Amino acid sequence: MSPSGVVLYGPPGSGKDTITAELSNLRTEFVLFQRLKAGPGRTTGYRTTTAEQIEALAQAGEILYRNNRYDAEYAIDLGQVSALVDSGRIPVLHMGQVDGVRAVAAYPIQWVRVLLWCPEDVTRQRCQGRGDKDLDARLKVWHETRQDLLQHDAEPWSRVIRTDQLSAAEAAQAIDEARLASAPAEVRDIRGLLG
Repeated sequence: MSPSGVVLYGPPGSGKDTITAELSNLRTEFVLFQRLKAGPGRTTGYRTTTAEQIEALAQAGEILYRNNRYDAEYAIDLGQVSALVDSGRIPVLHMGQVDGVRAVAAYPIQWVRVLLWCPEDVTRQRCQGRGDKDLDARLKVWHETRQDLLQHDAEPWSRVIRTDQLSAAEAAQAIDEARLASAPAEVRDIRGLLG
């Protein structure tokens, strides 16, 4: 089978971390891609660096995608994606921007593009439940993600998963099945999904 990767796109609280853990339980080849991060906030799941280092990598053509959110800068570097793929791993990337999903797709492996979605009240409950101190900022990002989807409603997805209706284990199974079947990305009813 050709090398593959998974992009989990969705708002805060949509289950990206939980589903990634379930994917890793399903197959040890699945591994969270730890983005570069420069700035404040949580560090778990990231490789901390400086904004200057991210800029240097960008100047060298080594950045697939970079963005700013929560007063921090994030980047997906080509070298780390290549290292994971070359070692036989399946990188799982967490994304909150359709532009980022598109940018990552330039890396030549089979990408399973997964749209995770949950209503705003579910995001609120999940963020409160895990003790997020920046709830207002996360709810703002939920709305930004919704707007991003509306602006890109013709974007193709391999799978669309409502995480308030499917367990994380079921979602992981569906994602792995899509990967094994080389499921094509297709345009979905985004406006119907968002209500």
